[in-house]
Amino acid sequence: MYLLLLAVTVGLAGAYPLDDQKECQPHSRPWHVRLSNGCSGALIDEWWILTSHECSPIPYETIASLGEHDISVEEGSEQHILVSDVILHSPYRSPLHSLAMVRMSQPAVFNKNVQPIPLPTRCPQTGEVCSVSGWGSTVANQYYPSYRLKCLTVPVVDDMTCLNTFPPYLYWGVMVCAGQANTDNCLTGKSSVMVCAGELQGLTWFNHGCQDPDHPTVYTRMCSYNSWIKEVMTQYAPPKTTPSSWTT
Repeated sequence: MYLLLLAVTVGLAGAYPLDDQKECQPHSRPWHVRLSNGCSGALIDEWWILTSHECSPIPYETIASLGEHDISVEEGSEQHILVSDVILHSPYRSPLHSLAMVRMSQPAVFNKNVQPIPLPTRCPQTGEVCSVSGWGSTVANQYYPSYRLKCLTVPVVDDMTCLNTFPPYLYWGVMVCAGQANTDNCLTGKSSVMVCAGELQGLTWFNHGCQDPDHPTVYTRMCSYNSWIKEVMTQYAPPKTTPSSWTT
């Protein structure tokens, strides 16, 4: 009986109620990466992170922190790894692209707090409900960063709505819109990560939901980049080395 009660207690400890309803359950997004330049990214492989063009880090100066939730403290779950290579999608803005691949100087160690997110096997569907996470504010027109990872639930919006909302130069086919009035449509912060049905489907590009809740936020349409991502991973594969002990 004691062991049963202990198991129940431990289980409930991982599902405690959050003070902020938009705070993610700690470590429920094990693919979410914090870059020391203040941006987010998505872990897609033991070596590789995807982030937006504007968030492209400086090699050998930027730290990628995996397994983060509360960035104000060391929780014991983090892996801090130096960035070694950054490959930008080219050409940038001709047509419009906003994507960077980041290779770490050593591989991540996968565990319950650090896991890659699969690349999309399809494109997001209109009306599909997705999750967006990032260390930003969820209050319109307030841009103070959050210490703890925030999560929103947003619906994917049809392309025609985006075309009718934004100027033609702002919405192109390599983007996807999500969020609308009467939904949680505001999360500041650069390169927040959108996941739909367990697959990476977007990185924040133009965050309009915080300026006008009637407007969707624009994300990079990740399903358009699978071939490029795989080509980069092959071309810039890290050198094979003898495994060594892991230190953080």
